[in-house]
Amino acid sequence: MKQELIVTGATIEEALQNGALEIGVKPEELEYEVLVEPKKGILGIGKVAAKLKVSYTADPAELAMDFIRTLLANMEADAQVEMEKGEGNERLIKISGKDAGSLIGYHGETLDALQYLANLAANKKSDETDERNYTRILLDIENYREKRAETLKALARRMAHRVLKYKRNVTLEPMSSYERRIIHSEIQGIEGVTTYSVGADNNRKVVIQLED
Repeated sequence: MKQELIVTGATIEEALQNGALEIGVKPEELEYEVLVEPKKGILGIGKVAAKLKVSYTADPAELAMDFIRTLLANMEADAQVEMEKGEGNERLIKISGKDAGSLIGYHGETLDALQYLANLAANKKSDETDERNYTRILLDIENYREKRAETLKALARRMAHRVLKYKRNVTLEPMSSYERRIIHSEIQGIEGVTTYSVGADNNRKVVIQLED
């Protein structure tokens, strides 16, 4: 997200400082264009203030981090936040601490909602179809996603073996798109069975069946 301002000051440095204070960043983080050069004048006569056009482009990942930090502070939650770089434009935000677990929700529903909001905060004016500008935020709490992924993979293998044994389809409980992808991916490695999804929105389920 880019912010632009027209600022003035007795000197270019002062104008930059004024712009930084108004936006809430350090002067060195600003880009600027001098619109009017400052002049001292003689005994105050003919004095001209510096006039700059300053701009600041916020890092989308930092906007997401600010959103999560503000949320935790408002909740007075005992939790810490750190960020790691993922592949391409992906950033992984990890939450840990005494109160972190309460933010996961049933089967990660609260976690998924927070991740959605963090992506909105990071990409307020970005086009999701433009991968060059879109920053994808992945959110994890107390390593929940990895643990949940292992649980889902084990479930997929167990249900696949049931389908092969009893020759009957198995329909799993409703899952998020992220969790359904884990099931689909795990089943691809098991000979004799395949998957498809049924339902709509939050009620979408994976069906495991025999291959034709």
